[in-house]
Amino acid sequence: MRQFDIAIVGAGLAGSLAALALSDSGRSIALIAPPARATDGRTTALMDQSIAFLKTLGLWDDIARHAAALETMQILDGTSRLLRAPPVAFRASEVDLPAFGYNIPNAPFLDILDARLAADSNIVRLEDGVTAATSFETGIELALDSGERVTAALVVGADGRKSRIRDGAGISVRNWSYPQSALVLNFAHERPHNNVSTEFHTESGPFTQVPLPGNRSSLVWVLPPKEASRMRELSAAELSRAVEERMQSMLGRVTVDGSAQSFPLSGMTANHFGKGRFVLVGEAAHAFPPIGAQGLNLSLRDIMALRDLIRIDEPANYSGIGERFDRKRQADIRSRTVSVDLLNRSLLSDFLPVQFLRSAGLHLLSALGPLRSIVMREGIEPLGSLKAFRENLRERVARKQA
Repeated sequence: MRQFDIAIVGAGLAGSLAALALSDSGRSIALIAPPARATDGRTTALMDQSIAFLKTLGLWDDIARHAAALETMQILDGTSRLLRAPPVAFRASEVDLPAFGYNIPNAPFLDILDARLAADSNIVRLEDGVTAATSFETGIELALDSGERVTAALVVGADGRKSRIRDGAGISVRNWSYPQSALVLNFAHERPHNNVSTEFHTESGPFTQVPLPGNRSSLVWVLPPKEASRMRELSAAELSRAVEERMQSMLGRVTVDGSAQSFPLSGMTANHFGKGRFVLVGEAAHAFPPIGAQGLNLSLRDIMALRDLIRIDEPANYSGIGERFDRKRQADIRSRTVSVDLLNRSLLSDFLPVQFLRSAGLHLLSALGPLRSIVMREGIEPLGSLKAFRENLRERVARKQA
C-alpha cells in the first residue's frame, strides 16, 4: 500500500493549484484523479489577490499571454421595470491598481497546470478515481478504481459538488437551485473592449461580457432554462445577432466562436469545510452562480489558508487540521455565498421594495466614491478596505515623522 503525507483528490483548477501550492511543503503529495476531462470552454476571472498568489507559484508568466486585464467593471440596468438603477462603473485606478484582475480561458489554464504538475518531482500523479475514503487513527485509506489502496495523513477533497471525499468524511451539505441556466460562450467583436467588462442586469439574471485578448470576449448569459436551451439550438449567425442585440451593439458586430454551453444554476455549501484529517476546497466545499467573479477566487483563498496551516503544523500533525481549517474559512465562505445569493435573487424579484433597494444601492455606489472604493476592495480581497486603511494610516504617520 502506497503511503503519502497529503493526498489531493480532484485535478481541476482547484485540485491542481492545491497540489502545486503544497509541493514545496516538504511533504509527499499524491494528486489523484482520472485522466479524462472534457474540454472546458468557460473562462475564469481572477482578482488581484489571486493573481499575486499565481505569481508566488511561478505560474503567471505562462498564463499572462492568455489573459486579458479587467480595468473597468460596469453595471447597466437592462430591465424594463418601473424602478431602474443608474449605470455604475468601477475603475481599478480608483483603488490604485492597474487592473482588478484578469480573465483567463480555462482550457489553456488547465494545460499549463498539467504541464507544471508533470514537471514537479514532488507530486505523484495517480490517474484513478476514488471509490471510498475510510478514516482511521493515524490516517485515511483511499480505495481507487483500479483496486489499489493508498493512505495519507491528510486528504484534500477537490473533487467537485458530488465529492466522494466529502461523503467519506461524513460531512453533509445544503443544496438549493434557481430557475435559471447559464449560457456560456466566447465571441469576437468589431470594436475594442478597452479592458472593460459590462454586466447587464436583466429580469432573468445577469448578462456579463468579460474581456479576452484582442477583440474577443467571454459571455455568461443567465436565462430561464427553456430559453437557454433554445439559444443553444440557434445557428451561429442567429446566436451572434442575439448577443449583439442584448449588448445594444456596444462592441459592434458580434461573431460567436464555436458552440455555446449551458449549465443549470444552483448553489451548495458544505456544513463544515473540514473534519479530522479531511479538508474540502473548491466546489467540494462551496458552489454558487457565476456572479461577481467569486468562484475560483474563493477556492484559491481555501488553498492559501490550507498552505498557511500546513506551514504552521511542524512536525506534521493532521489529526485536527480539518476543524482548524473549518474555523478559518467559515466567515469568508458564508459571507460570499450569502452575498451572491442575495444579488441573484434580487434580480429575479418583481417585488417593488426589493427593486427599490437594489436600485437605491446602485445609485449610492454610483454617487459615493468612498463607498465604491470599499466595495471594490472587498470584492478583490476580504477585509481589503481595512487593510488599505491601515496602510494609508501608516504612510501618513511615516510622512509626519519624516
